[in-house]
Amino acid sequence: MIRDIVKAFTKGDYRLSVPVPGVLPIDPGTSAQIQEYIEEYSEELIELPDETWETSVAQYQGSKRWEFLVDLWTAESGSSDMVLHGEVEEGANGPTLKVGLVYVP
Repeated sequence: MIRDIVKAFTKGDYRLSVPVPGVLPIDPGTSAQIQEYIEEYSEELIELPDETWETSVAQYQGSKRWEFLVDLWTAESGSSDMVLHGEVEEGANGPTLKVGLVYVP
C-alpha cells in the first residue's frame, strides 16, 4: 500500500484519484499540504526502493493500530530527510491505512 501511495505522489496524484486498496481517501487539506511540501522540496520524489524499509519505522499504538514513518527518496539524493507519516489499523476485513503528512522531522 505504501509503495502505491508514493508512486501516485511521484506522478502528482496527491489525492489518490486511482484508489489504493485498503487506503482511506486523503482529505483535501492533507493532500494540499503533501503537494505543497513535496513541490517545495527542491528535489524530485521517486518511487520507494527496497532500502527504504531499512530505515523506516513503525510503532504499535495499541488497539491494533500502528503509526509509521517511511523515509522518502529523491532522484538527486537517494534517501532524503522527508518522511511519509501515517497509521495502519487492523480490522475484520484486513488492514486500513490512513495517510498522514509528508514532512521533515
